[in-house]
Amino acid sequence: MQPINNNASHRRAQFAAQGRGCRERGLGVDKIIRMAKDSIRAVQLIPRRLPVGRLGVSVVAELVDLIVTGRLKEGDLLPPEAPLSEHFGVSRTVLRESVKRLEEKGLVTVSQGRGTQVRAPGYWNMLDPVVLSALIDNDESLGVLDELTVVRASLESAMAGAVAGSHSADELRRLENALTAMRESESETDSFRQADVIFHYAVMEISGNRLAENIAKQVYKRAVESSRYQGINPPDAVALTLKEHEAIVKAIARNDVAAAEKSMHDHICGSWERRRLSDNAPRPRGRRRGQKRQ
Repeated sequence: MQPINNNASHRRAQFAAQGRGCRERGLGVDKIIRMAKDSIRAVQLIPRRLPVGRLGVSVVAELVDLIVTGRLKEGDLLPPEAPLSEHFGVSRTVLRESVKRLEEKGLVTVSQGRGTQVRAPGYWNMLDPVVLSALIDNDESLGVLDELTVVRASLESAMAGAVAGSHSADELRRLENALTAMRESESETDSFRQADVIFHYAVMEISGNRLAENIAKQVYKRAVESSRYQGINPPDAVALTLKEHEAIVKAIARNDVAAAEKSMHDHICGSWERRRLSDNAPRPRGRRRGQKRQ
């Protein structure tokens, strides 16, 4: 039976043997280090491939953009899996997951034997952040922002009415403090806008209507991130905005539901009309795109 080697002496023997091997092959330590450095530089020159998850996000974003801009129209079929995965430079697994995300957003329908077909806009989940962002970002006519303003005005006016109908002294104080913060920041555009957002969020949260609050916040949050929604800034915009917010708070304070609803509705629609870029005429309300006058 052979004696058991001591671990430390065994490792030293291995290292010595490796060293001899290197010397026999003419590979000194310096040369090995140089080779390692050259390998690192070579690897750094190779473009890094995005992780699979991010590849999927990129594919979804591009396909959503193609659909909401109308380059892929209602009824169009997406190309077969093989050429589409080759086009995006992703595996079929990544592509299938991306198409599944589109289906969840209501943009496409997948059926065996027929393929993946683009659905009508009425089926799209327009509150989905990716879909809503694509709609707003490609909204050159401002038609989507016009529609968004109508939805927002309807929801927030109803919530303002609910707050006027029922609120505590602390809740009223919260609105008054939000209005004070707006007055104190009127000379600083970014701070004023942030204070404005806080005021509207306060009304939503005090209303107790969780569904309306959730929808309005999603719509409002994405809208205020858009430069198109910020639009132009008339000289009297701040003064008018403060006056309109004061009217809302006063109506709520005296429990005047109708006045609170009207004040909020007029403020949201009026402020958008003031900011709206003049070279894009607003579409008449109540008519769908492409619908002709009777």
